[in-house]
Amino acid sequence: MEGSMLLNETVKVAYDTFCTNKVRFALTAFGMVIGTASLILVTTIGLTGKQYILGQIQAIGANMIYAYQEGGGNGVTSTAAPDPLTVADMTAVQQQVPGIKAASPMTEMHDRIGVGGGKERDILILGVAPDYLVVRNLLVVAGRFFDDDDTRARNKVAVVTQPFAKTMFGSEDAAIGQTVKVNNLPFVIVGVFRERVETFGQSEVADDTIVIPYTVARYFSGTDAVRQIFFSTADAGDVPRVTEQIRGVLQSRHRSESVYRVENLTQLLDVAAKSAHALTAVLLLVAAVTLIVGGVGIMNIMLVTVRSRTREIGIRKAIGATSRAIRWQFLTEAIFISAAGGIIGTILGLALPLSVRFFTSFRIPISGLSAIIAIGVSSLVGILFGTVPAARAAQLDPVEALRYE
Repeated sequence: MEGSMLLNETVKVAYDTFCTNKVRFALTAFGMVIGTASLILVTTIGLTGKQYILGQIQAIGANMIYAYQEGGGNGVTSTAAPDPLTVADMTAVQQQVPGIKAASPMTEMHDRIGVGGGKERDILILGVAPDYLVVRNLLVVAGRFFDDDDTRARNKVAVVTQPFAKTMFGSEDAAIGQTVKVNNLPFVIVGVFRERVETFGQSEVADDTIVIPYTVARYFSGTDAVRQIFFSTADAGDVPRVTEQIRGVLQSRHRSESVYRVENLTQLLDVAAKSAHALTAVLLLVAAVTLIVGGVGIMNIMLVTVRSRTREIGIRKAIGATSRAIRWQFLTEAIFISAAGGIIGTILGLALPLSVRFFTSFRIPISGLSAIIAIGVSSLVGILFGTVPAARAAQLDPVEALRYE
């Protein structure tokens, strides 16, 4: 009961002191406002950046796995017979590895086409299967992608990139039905596509790219060899397992000295997550410095307050206040200042992302934990930096304090 009364009296005295010196304490708390608001905004920025990067990478194809020949290993000479990947390898993988939803081979060729006025333009031709649309998570913006019927019938149809369609024909819709010559053979454009997101240089698709059925492209190359094979799993959680199994199947079908790479975007996701965490850590360090500066400001103001209220402390000790009560009084004032600044800063820090979510369709992630941590840290700063002034006030000699002018 006595402890409760002491606490109530301490809080009341601290509140009265705050009301008496509003401007001084408000300016002192301002540092904590900036620090806690920065802490929350930094966490929000880090979460938003991580969400954006991971979303971009996943839009490329989080379930995608791609295989290609890296080159010969030790013992492979320039005279060694080539040992490329083939469609038969893709078929074997589909038969032996469970969990694969779609697969597509890819051959690559280059050609030049006329663009009018006697000028020519370099283009990239990719020969793929219809599943390439699914595996690469492409978006058809006009027309359609070629299908299994086109592939079986070896129809001379093509799908072109959005930049190519705009450059050559003015718009995506205008490109549909047009004819473009590939290796002097006419191909009818049946669709226009684009990648869903920027691919950070991880794409085989260039701006001027024409995609044709693999069965037709094979006649240009005259071989079953493919440059890459793309796979897609039904479940993103199967990607690591399937990747290793694909590597095993491919290596078992080729010479031991031939080297094949089987990769997925998991590594890229990990790098992106680590980069986002590192950026957040650096920004949090800056926010922590701001909080420390605010704490130093609280300590300086409280030291000045102790000096200016020396006579008050002497009077309180003379009428029976203990050193413990004096210490708690000044420590409570320091906590009051820092906690008030922390709460206001937290509100301001949450106001920006909440307003963006309210007025726009962009969903900025908000961390409730960061708000709790911000308030907790600001209160802890008040305790740490209020201890020295509180201890100094408690150690004042009442007789000397009463004589202080």
